[in-house]
Parts: sequence; C-alpha cells; structure tokens
Amino acid sequence: MRANGVRAGYRGTPVVDDASVRLAAGRVTALIGPNGSGKSTLLRTMAALHPAMAGRIELADGAAVRELSPRELARRVTLLSQARPTPGGVTVREVVAYGRHPHRPRWGPGDAEGPEVVQRVMEMTGVTGLADRPVDSLSGGQLQRVWLAGCLAQDTPVLLLDEPTTFLDLRYQVELLDIVRDLADREGIAVGLVLHDLDQAAAVADDIVLLVDGRIAAAGPPETVMTPALLTTAYGIDVDVHRDPGSGLIHTRARARHHGRHGTATA
Repeated sequence: MRANGVRAGYRGTPVVDDASVRLAAGRVTALIGPNGSGKSTLLRTMAALHPAMAGRIELADGAAVRELSPRELARRVTLLSQARPTPGGVTVREVVAYGRHPHRPRWGPGDAEGPEVVQRVMEMTGVTGLADRPVDSLSGGQLQRVWLAGCLAQDTPVLLLDEPTTFLDLRYQVELLDIVRDLADREGIAVGLVLHDLDQAAAVADDIVLLVDGRIAAAGPPETVMTPALLTTAYGIDVDVHRDPGSGLIHTRARARHHGRHGTATA
C-alpha cells in the first residue's frame, strides 16, 4: 500500500500535507509524533475513512482505494480505529464473526472458511474463553482484543491499527505487539500502526514515520529516525536515546526537571 503526496484535513484546513508512506508486505511501519501531528488522520485517510484533499493512495496492484467499492476495499484493507461503539445483545463470537462479512455472498450461504478463521483469530488474541460473553459486559482491555480479533477475521493483506494498545494492561500490550510482528513475519501482511510509546514503536517496527505539524519529518529504520536530535525537535523536550547492549533494542527517555522521576518517552 502506498500514499503519495497526501493532503487531508477537516473543513478545508489541512492537518496532513504532502505525506508519502509505503506499507510493504511482511513489514511493520509505525507512525509516531506529538499529539495533533496528523498520525491518525493519515491512517484513516489511507483506509478511505477520511477523504484526501490531494494525493493518491493505492494498493500493491495500483488500484486506487477511492475507486474501490466498500466491499472490495474491506477485503483488502482493515482498520482498527481508536473508538468503536459497544454493541448490545451480541456475543464476542458474533462480533468477531462479523469481520467475515466482506467474504460472504450477498445472498445464500457461503464463506466455508469463516468458522475456522473466527476460531483461529480468537485463539490468537486470547478471547476464546470470552466467546459466549455479551460484549457489553467486557472490560475496555477485553473489548479491544475482541475488536482486534474481528479485524483479523477480515483476513486482509493490509492491516491498519490506530493506537491498538489503548486500554490494554502491560501483558496484553506486549502480546498484541507480538501478534502484529507475527502477522508481518509469518503471514506477509503489510502493517501500519499509530503508537504513542516510542520504545514499543522501536521494538515492533521495521520502519518509523515521524510526523510533526502534519508533515513527515523523517522516515526509515528505527535507528535512523529515533535519534536524540530528531525526537527532541519533534517533541519539544530533551530526549535521550540508547541501545540496550544485550537485546539491541532502542530505548528513549525524556529528560524531566526532576531527574530521578523521568521515564520512557511517550507522546
């Protein structure tokens, strides 16, 4: 999936301008940047949920997303958005199974693979034990995992995730990002996600896109984008960056006035 020179905004005012992003099969691309930098707007525009004011967004075969029918687009791109309404009177399994809707014929039975796919993604996301629970009885973290399972049930080659670790405790944040990594490595899915936690972005992503004031300030591998100079300029606070000698992972730390209390940089 590729976005070329995209401009998007609200009421005629651009929030994102001249943004070009490529999501490659088998790779994870993380969008980072301060609040209001346009990360979610860009992601939603790539999913055709928000109209582009300029530029072109196309899939691997060159098809423009705005020219596809909603049904065809749903077979090829999935978006897990930040906020979704909680439906009443339906079970977890029913919500996850709804992700198969684009694969079902308009009339008559179909989607023979559906039940197997639904079971597999529920196991993958750890919600099998909740299958018969009403979704309106779940915690925020449980519900987030159910929504993710529903997205995975769509079985698309492109997966977009807008702040997917929201509402999740530490264990499920780690497990969700492990799932994201597995989807890219084992299934060849092109993943694009918005993350606030910089350490998580560095750990899970092959490529980082840093947005500042609606424009892409830097893009590339974590080690080239997540530098003290770039992050300090982007976030308006001194940010230290170091690589763990054991794991090789990049870690960031914002310098607080109370030096004994500062921690991992998030935005």
